[in-house]
Amino acid sequence: MMRFFFHVRDGDDYLEDRIGMELVDLLAARKEAVRSAREILAARVLSGEVLNGQIFEIADESGDVVAIITFRSTIAII
Repeated sequence: MMRFFFHVRDGDDYLEDRIGMELVDLLAARKEAVRSAREILAARVLSGEVLNGQIFEIADESGDVVAIITFRSTIAII
């Protein structure tokens, strides 16, 4: 198991994940980021907040960013 951290960037704001989550591999971390982004987006839609520019920076145990997931990429817009 590896520990991954899911830092959130929203424009100039940065929320550092200091706890992280133990997952099998990067693919599992990417799936968790997609699930979490969708959950956050759903809450923001319900509260009427702006949905633009939020991203997850997935970092590994050494602090290296190993993937970036834009919140926008996690939903299908027709």
